[in-house]
Amino acid sequence: METIRLFQVDAFTDDPLAGNPAGVVPDADGLTDDQMQAIADEMAVSETAFLRSSDDADYRIRYFTPTQEVDLCGHATIGSFTYLHDREGLEPGTITLETNVGVLKVDVEEDGTVWLTQDAPQVREVDVGYDRVADALGVDEAALEGASDDIPLAVSSTGLAFLIVPITYLSDLGAAEPDTTAIESLAESVDAAGVYVFSFDTLAGESSLHGRMFAPGAGVTEDPVTGTASGAVGAYLDRFGAFDDDFPDELRLEQGHYVDRPGVVRVRVGDEVQVGGRGVVVLEGAMVVPPTAEDEILEA
Repeated sequence: METIRLFQVDAFTDDPLAGNPAGVVPDADGLTDDQMQAIADEMAVSETAFLRSSDDADYRIRYFTPTQEVDLCGHATIGSFTYLHDREGLEPGTITLETNVGVLKVDVEEDGTVWLTQDAPQVREVDVGYDRVADALGVDEAALEGASDDIPLAVSSTGLAFLIVPITYLSDLGAAEPDTTAIESLAESVDAAGVYVFSFDTLAGESSLHGRMFAPGAGVTEDPVTGTASGAVGAYLDRFGAFDDDFPDELRLEQGHYVDRPGVVRVRVGDEVQVGGRGVVVLEGAMVVPPTAEDEILEA
């Protein structure tokens, strides 16, 4: 049976065992969909990235959670290019990346910071009751209504859709007791991959907001630090004028502290939406690839 190389990279952090862990399989051309899904299940991190060759870009990446393929993943992209920069000697510059949402641009800086230019923003308000959202998240309804004067409940996507939910205080956010079944149903009802809840109340003075993201329908109960959702919330804040006419050149989004994996996502919103961060390779090894269905057929 074939053996493959694989790595774990902690993304959106400079520190090992923090941020969001991503699996990275650098030589995935020969793997079938079922094999990639089985490897992602065995890795048991929120997403594993499989690097493949492409006729349309410098690299092709496919992303799998432990239960399904997803079209785009920010932290696994940061993790993949951290690996390429640190272990394969990838030079700083602009690289093209083929994903299920199209060909995107990745910029790698001298210090290893990786910036992913995301898909064009799509933001739409949704008509879901605050009572339903509060029940799903296990928070007081008043904490949601108090944060919603100018920024409503909405679904935002820069490649992957999330229901964006503002909440008043960091203490409200930390006290959430999510009902995973209800969150999965809520996300499905608005065609979103998950629910991102945030407060402008932060731990660090330089941070723009603090967020938590739940996507049980994709096999991710709570994601530590979410790049795609950070891009989506950046587009959401721009769409609804959250900073009036003084939108920051760069947002800093805290996440992961409530699951002991703190990290920061940098977000730039202009003509394009970019999410950026650094990563740390924390584990490398080899895995025996499960056989394909054809391999299991015995010929007489």
